[in-house]
Formats: sequence, structure tokens, C-alpha cells
Amino acid sequence: MPGLFDPIQIKGITLKNRIVMPPMANGFGAEDGAAGEKHIAHYTARARGGAGLIIIEHTFVAQEGKASKGQLGLDDDKLIPGLKKLVDAIHADGAKVIIQLNHVGAAASRLTTGLQPVGPSEILHPKGSEMPHALTTAEMATIAVKFSEAARRAVAAGFDSVELHGAHGFLLCQFLSPYTNRRSDEYGGSLEGRLRFPTEVIRAVKAKLGKNMPLFYRFGADDMREGGLTREEGKKAAHLLEQAGVDVLDVSGGLGGDGQRNHTEQGYYVPLAEGVKSVVKVPVIGVGHITEPEYADRIIREGKVDMAAIGRLLLANPDFPRQAAAKLGIKLEY
Repeated sequence: MPGLFDPIQIKGITLKNRIVMPPMANGFGAEDGAAGEKHIAHYTARARGGAGLIIIEHTFVAQEGKASKGQLGLDDDKLIPGLKKLVDAIHADGAKVIIQLNHVGAAASRLTTGLQPVGPSEILHPKGSEMPHALTTAEMATIAVKFSEAARRAVAAGFDSVELHGAHGFLLCQFLSPYTNRRSDEYGGSLEGRLRFPTEVIRAVKAKLGKNMPLFYRFGADDMREGGLTREEGKKAAHLLEQAGVDVLDVSGGLGGDGQRNHTEQGYYVPLAEGVKSVVKVPVIGVGHITEPEYADRIIREGKVDMAAIGRLLLANPDFPRQAAAKLGIKLEY
């Protein structure tokens, strides 16, 4: 079985190893969401440190879907040049790079967007501060176009592909969760109904990607909340996402949170990812406080996941991949 430092090919891109820097917001964005020199310094340090894939932090596709001040944006063509400069710098330092596209939906704050939050239903989000407006089908179609236009801009900026954020209680996750989706039309009810809008976004985005560009999807596979998506239903949803055209499933938590900070054990989402991997054929990324090279290597060799996302440790130590290779007795040629 391959290990942490073996390459992996996913459609048209080849990663030199299986270490993934997951998307982690840093608040460096300009007021309009533009990338700058701080982003270049931040991400190229991790590229030089040896990460195989860097996933740029969640990036808003629409003003009403913005999470916070300082967030990166991809809602306007004027943002392409700054991101192209970032992509070129990361590529020059040897890593592949994709960008995560997001709409925070009912988790948005009027203090940030100046607008009422939107969501699948008029249900207060667990982390929300205001009752959202329930999206009409026409409004949903408009948001799907905004996702696709953001993907077009990402391609123009030179990214190797994009990731859709369908976890951590944001809009695509809100549609999947029975806790936040109480719709009675074709976009609610059954699992297939609740996945209808995410599937429409997937199709719209794939239409803007090159045929050899793999679509990544950050998947909240378990809401970890009463009345939410269960682990077993999450496995069924994973299979449907694969059928819809997702090429990589980046498995994390759903409505219950973005890291379950009360969890301290290494690899706390790896069992969730392993369950997803048992029902799909596409590559699966595992995450959750992975800190030891031996552990990361083992979960890949044992077939539990295909790649390991290492977040907080890479923030603290950009050179972790090279140090991990040395610890595992692997001589790198890059």
C-alpha cells in the first residue's frame, strides 16, 4: 500500500506526496476580498516546506455569503490578478494548489454582509444571530451561478482546481442537514431532496472546470447534533456526491462544527473518513489533529484514507513535511 510520501494522481493532477494543507482562514484579505503579499508569504512557506497540496482558505462567492472581514473573495473578476500572483508563487515552490469556494448561508452576520442571512429554511442556525430568509428556487439558481462564476475565475487565476465547502454548517451543509433544511419542496425531505441543491452547484461548477481538473468537496459527514445528519446517512450522501461528479471527498464535521475543538485525540475525524471511504471509490482525505508522521503514514498504508490533512501543525511549523520525511527515513528529491 502507498504511504504518506508516495505520489497520487487524481484525474489530471499529480501530487508529489499525500500531505494536504487544509483550508484555514487567516483574515489577511483586503476589504474587497483581494489576496496580497501576506497570503503569498504564508502559503509559499508551506509549499517550500514540502506539502503536496495546499487548499486555500474558504473564499466567498457572493457578498451575502461572506463569513467575516478579512476573508478572501472570488465574486469579481478584479480579484483574479492577485490570486494568480499567489498561485504562481505556490507553484514555483513546488506544491499544487486549489481554492475552497464557500457561501456561509444562514451562518452569516448582518454586521459583515449588511444583509439578512439566507438559508434553506427559516430556521435559526446554531451559530446564527438572525433568522434567515428561506431561499426561493430562483435565488438558489442565482447562487449556483455565483459558485460557477467563482470557479471560472479560479481557473483563470491558474488554480489546479477548486473545492466546494459542504461542511461546518455552511450553506451546502445546511441544505443537506435535516436540522436546518425543513423544506417541503423538491429541495427538502428525503436525502436526495436535501442534496438536490448541492448537486446543482456541483454540476454548475464542473461545467467551468477543465475536463482533467478534479472537483474536491469538503464533506460534513456527520452533524454530531440531535436532529441532524447521522453518520450512516452521511455514508449514503457520500455515495450520492460521488455519483454527482465529486472526485475527492475531504471529510470533516457537519453542522456540529469545524473541528470539534473539545476533541483532542489524534485523527478524531479519521474514523468518519474511513466510513466514507468504505462506500466510495474516489480518494478520501482524513483530518483532525494529525500530528505524528508515523500516524499519518499508517492510516494511509492501512487504507483508511488516501491523504492526510495536517492543519494546526503546519501553521506552527511550515517545514513539518520535510521533517516528517526525515523521521520516517525517506529521502526526498524535492
